[in-house]
Amino acid sequence: MSAKKLSCDVVIIGGGATGVGVLRDAAMRGFSAILVERVDLGQGTTGRYHGLLHSGGRYVVSDPHSATECAEENAILRRVHPDAVEATGGLFVSIKGDDEEFPDRFLKGADDTHVPTAEISVAEAIRREPRLNPLTARAFEVEDGTVDGWRMVWGAVESAKEYGGTCLTYHRVTGIDVRDGAVVGVRCHGDKTGDDVYIECRVVVNAAGPWAGQIAAMAGEHDVQVVPGRGIMIAMNHRLVNRVVNRCVYPADGDIIVPVHTVSIIGTTDVRAEDPDKLTIEQNEVQQMLDAGEALLPGFRQARALHVWAGARPLLKDNRVKADDTRHMSRNMSVVRHDVSGLITVAGGKLTTYRLMASRVVDAVCDELGEMRPCRTADEPVVTGSNYKVTHRLEMAEKAKKASRGAPDPDPIICECEVVTKKMITDLLDEQPDATFDDLRRQLRIGMGPCQGGFCASRTAGIAHEKGCWSAAQATELLRLFMKNRWGGIHPILHGAQAREAALDEWIYKNTLDLDALPDTPLPRGSELLSATRFPSKGGQE
Repeated sequence: MSAKKLSCDVVIIGGGATGVGVLRDAAMRGFSAILVERVDLGQGTTGRYHGLLHSGGRYVVSDPHSATECAEENAILRRVHPDAVEATGGLFVSIKGDDEEFPDRFLKGADDTHVPTAEISVAEAIRREPRLNPLTARAFEVEDGTVDGWRMVWGAVESAKEYGGTCLTYHRVTGIDVRDGAVVGVRCHGDKTGDDVYIECRVVVNAAGPWAGQIAAMAGEHDVQVVPGRGIMIAMNHRLVNRVVNRCVYPADGDIIVPVHTVSIIGTTDVRAEDPDKLTIEQNEVQQMLDAGEALLPGFRQARALHVWAGARPLLKDNRVKADDTRHMSRNMSVVRHDVSGLITVAGGKLTTYRLMASRVVDAVCDELGEMRPCRTADEPVVTGSNYKVTHRLEMAEKAKKASRGAPDPDPIICECEVVTKKMITDLLDEQPDATFDDLRRQLRIGMGPCQGGFCASRTAGIAHEKGCWSAAQATELLRLFMKNRWGGIHPILHGAQAREAALDEWIYKNTLDLDALPDTPLPRGSELLSATRFPSKGGQE
């Protein structure tokens, strides 16, 4: 079967924040650009982090250059991505027994790096966040926020499309063609469509994150040494804090608690991983996170831990530190040019600086093509409006209920935890009729609240079947896979209230619905990738 042929100036490989940022920036500068991603957008590092929009405070001592970049990009992202950013604010707190000299170094570093910071009284800090440790010795306010990474990347892609950009999800790169020392094309396979696709191009941007070394090797460049820095995060069952709370120490494990939508997330560890597709979750790391949370917020362990996951930072090998010391490897962004003309690799950085990374990459594309064009992504919003609040969906649902004036609700809430309505699901299925369960989860947050899909998953499957998107058999199989993937993040924290919740879910799906006894059926094309590219816990629970 012959391959479908496309042509463009730039192919971007990787659908995380950096890749979609490059797509938008390149399209806005007038380049024809196509992004290819082996699964869904934001399914790698971008979707597997703690949701922090950095103020820069974390790096004022350890990495001053990154601190300044974060502070500047923080202000830009609040303006250009208002629907994806919650401007929570943040606190850095020092607890009795911590390094007594560090807070003064922190203040000086903030001043030197132009990171907005002010010391407040401990009493004021506890007034703002009553759960703070009463042994707090000093407190500082900063401009941290939280980011919905999936909302951010989808917003950037929709904006890119308005400028002519193209996004091909579920398209796996199978090869990069090089002729006379220059890239000339990229070969892909559409895992949902079954089609082979060949894209002629002048430049390839390798934005594959922890997988960047594998992509570069396809073009004959075998010296790209990207080290996956594995970190785990745990979501707690409600917002224990309404501001980001950081421990005022040199960056360490478990020193950040971030309120994200309806939950709180604590992170993170930092250990070298061998394979970004196989990230383990160690039991001792789970206990380490819970202990760290208890030190910041006494009683933290009494809250319900509802999900744990691992992500991989794409760090370029840093010869200044040991090969397995990912905690102290530089987080600085790197734009790498290669001996193969037209190949550009980007690594390092963080989601807060994704727009800046994309700008520098597209500057390199301009240099490669000899066509210098100015960047406008800091000036033109993806959407207009003000930063969202955690209550935004509830307000919309309440307005709709009032408008119905007591009549049967035309748009019932399907997921109570995240206030997802039926219309939100059907609208997304209209836009993406081949969406999988995990696609719906990432874009709508189905199954990410305290019930972890126990109540909303079967309802969602019924809606997709009712619309004709999934047959009854396919809905059953996708529901099985979805609950299996949810279980992978529950098993390592199965204790107390979470064990009772898991037992309830088992009663619903294995006893009432008897899901395991229903006949097997092949999954929709591409769905099997959701299992293959998840990050299993040690021991294979996934």
